[in-house]
Amino acid sequence: MSAKIIVPDDYPVAISGTEAEKKLLTLGEVKIYNDRAETQNDLIKRIKDAQVVVNIRAYSKFNRDVLNECSSLRMISIWGTGTDNVDLKAAKQLGITVTNTPGANALSVAEHTIAIMLAAARQIPLLDRGTRAGEWPRVEMTQLSGKVLGVIGLGAIGRHVARMARGLGMEVVAWTRRPSPQRAAESGVTFVSKEQLLKTSDVVSLHLGLNEETRGFLKKEDFSLMKQTALFVNTARAGLIEEGALLDALQEKKIAAAALDAYDREPLPADDPLTALPNVVLTPHNAGMTPEATNTGLMMTVENAGDFLSGRGVKAEHLVVEGTR
Repeated sequence: MSAKIIVPDDYPVAISGTEAEKKLLTLGEVKIYNDRAETQNDLIKRIKDAQVVVNIRAYSKFNRDVLNECSSLRMISIWGTGTDNVDLKAAKQLGITVTNTPGANALSVAEHTIAIMLAAARQIPLLDRGTRAGEWPRVEMTQLSGKVLGVIGLGAIGRHVARMARGLGMEVVAWTRRPSPQRAAESGVTFVSKEQLLKTSDVVSLHLGLNEETRGFLKKEDFSLMKQTALFVNTARAGLIEEGALLDALQEKKIAAAALDAYDREPLPADDPLTALPNVVLTPHNAGMTPEATNTGLMMTVENAGDFLSGRGVKAEHLVVEGTR
């Protein structure tokens, strides 16, 4: 009997019509939903009888209540690195395997990080709007060459950001949970304490994964340590920042500017206070959306499902929770 595989959240469309979909169709009986499940009950109805769920969008929340209702579920194969939309503790207890695709979009996200960093430093959105309106704006901009970049989290994305920033002539310092002389040498960074990084960096770029340990990692007092001229960049998760801390820092001019690709509420409402700030560059959580990153990640997602169903076993680096179902 073939496995029942459900994609409950291919909206906006990512996997439908791709080579990854063709490969997925060879693994079992596949159903792909191209609209959003509006409620938790809607999500449960979609995946209740599935053995494998291929998760495309982080708005699908696989909490304990959802997982408890899905007694047939053996695996969740996530497209992307983030796993904060899955209750991993519940998955482990229920014997559900959870996988992700680490590194698949690392280059794309790193490039986007540098792009919005430069856009904020050079005030590109403001200059673009003014020029289009027939104005000829003159503003003081920030030169990044010779400045200090502080990278928080030195995983695949953080390492690429460090390399690219050095190409701009920046000095790079970093904080990570597992510092070592070898990692410092390989990445061309100097490891420092969190406090020192915040106090000395001209740009702070956040690249941690979101989990129980890192939620609210940056608090109001942390932003108070930063230079008033500092630029803050986040292409990771908004939950890494204590709620209200960044908005407070920007409104009270504790820091100079921010460049963001992740938010507490997504899509970001038009009336969100961040949208009214002229010193913030905003992009719609799309840092990893290039054809190269998308295709690589989707194929890895399907391969994880195929490796699991075949009994070969999922690659260790893609395994988040090893289940027993």
